[in-house]
Amino acid sequence: MSEDAKSLIETAVRNFLAEVPALAPMKLVVGIDLRGRGDTQQYRLQLPELQVTKDIAADARIRLDMRREFFNAMAHDAHVPDWIEAFTYGQAKASGVDQYMRLISSVVDKQQERARTRKARH
Repeated sequence: MSEDAKSLIETAVRNFLAEVPALAPMKLVVGIDLRGRGDTQQYRLQLPELQVTKDIAADARIRLDMRREFFNAMAHDAHVPDWIEAFTYGQAKASGVDQYMRLISSVVDKQQERARTRKARH
């Protein structure tokens, strides 16, 4: 049973922003390509208002590319370390403006460091 991709993208982004709230106010357009059996579904994600539309996203600053089955599995249960691992091992790919990529990477790394130190104290 698969949900529609728009709601899965919204769920995944909400979960990600809940773990990395510093990225929530960022104004950004992301193009998402979900590759299936013989086709590619393209979506446009606009932040911070979290609008997902089925569109080519010609104005996207960042493009994400991954298999549809992989995205379906990750959308509900994945946490930030799972996404980091997916991008590290090539199951998901990101490309785009280098400044945005470095900013997002830096903010995620700092959030992960805060989460690790918080757990160590308790």
